[in-house]
Formats: sequence, C-alpha cells, structure tokens
Amino acid sequence: MAATVIGLDQALDATRTGDLWLFRGRTAVDRAIQMGTNSPVNHVGMAVVLDDLPPLMWHAELGRSLPDMWSGTHQRGAQLHDLRDAVGAWAHRYGQKAWFRQLDHPVDAEAEDAVLRTIARLDGTPFPSTTQLVTRWVAGRVPSFLRRGSAADAEAELERAYCAEIVAITYEAMGILAPGRRPSWFDPGKFWSGDSLELLGGATLGKEIAVDVPPLVAGVRASSGAAAPRS
Repeated sequence: MAATVIGLDQALDATRTGDLWLFRGRTAVDRAIQMGTNSPVNHVGMAVVLDDLPPLMWHAELGRSLPDMWSGTHQRGAQLHDLRDAVGAWAHRYGQKAWFRQLDHPVDAEAEDAVLRTIARLDGTPFPSTTQLVTRWVAGRVPSFLRRGSAADAEAELERAYCAEIVAITYEAMGILAPGRRPSWFDPGKFWSGDSLELLGGATLGKEIAVDVPPLVAGVRASSGAAAPRS
C-alpha cells in the first residue's frame, strides 16, 4: 500500500475532476468484493470539481445516508456527494481506509460537459447485489466471441451499476479511457496502480496517496437509512 500520507484538507485542495478516490474496508461485504473481484480495494469514486462548487464525488453505493447533490434526495445507487462528507462517511461510518490518485491530463470544457451528461443519465441507477456484482464481473471477462447476447444486453447492464462501472463509463465519456470493454469488466482494483488502464491522449494516473481523515468531519449526517456499503 502507498507510503505517502496527506491530510484530508490538503487532499481536497489538490483534487481535480477525474482524480480517483479508492477505499478498502474489513467487513465481510468488503472482503467478499475484494476476493470476488481479486481486487486490493472494494470501492472507487471519481472527483468532480467544477467552478466554485465544493469538490464532489461521483460513485455508486448501497447506502443512502448522504444527500445526492444532483437530485437533492437521499437515494441508493449512483450518487453525486460532497466529497468531504463522502470520505468522512466511508472512513468513519464504514471503517474504510482512503487513497486518491491524481489524473495527469487536462479536463477541458468538453470533458466537463461529458461528465455532467453522464451524471444526468446515470444518477440514481440502482446498485446490484453482491452476488450480481461478482457474477457480472466474471461475465465481463468472457471473450466476446464466447459471450451470448447482443449489444442490447450490454446496454441493459446500465439498469444496475456498481462503482467501478460508473467510473469507467464516465472516463470513457471524457475520452480518456479506451472503448471496447463492457462496463462489467471493470472492478475497483482496475483503478489501483497495480493494474493497468488503457488511457488515451497521454493521460496517466499518479501513485496512490493515502489520506489521513480526521476523527470528525463536518457535514456528515447520520440517517436511519444508512446501510453497510457495497461497491
């Protein structure tokens, strides 16, 4: 795991649209996701930093304890959260370690528009069960010439999406991830530096930087609708 550690405030100041935030937990569900997808982490989200808005995180999870900044409601599935609140929730409520990776690539207005269009299209997409998650991850690795179904079957996958799919779809929309993979081919570990992504246009991702999250994070709200995270 990464040796570099910085504080949450410093990480929030440094993060930009397209940066990755990764999380690793120790619950049974976390371990199931890590083992089922052969991944060192169990959750990934993407930073969205626009104009004067606070940094946001675009991801997917089972919980609905934080308000979705796009819809204004508490919902499960694909969500856009205040990044500080989201990191605080994952670190303290869910007991996860946090890292972030910086994207070394300019994000212009066209790419930002692609991010917003993707959020508008996918926000609120339901989250699959852990069994569905692992099954779809395995199916995503079946060679295309052996895979049954049509292009419509791949599009139907978007009816439910987990965190790595959300990030992969958004990266592809931004023009920095090579097309051709089904969303279900991606798992959180694909966004860890031990793996490799086919990034385009000279884009690269930096090494993981561990984030030291303070004991109390302002703005994190408890909710009776909170649930153990799955991603």
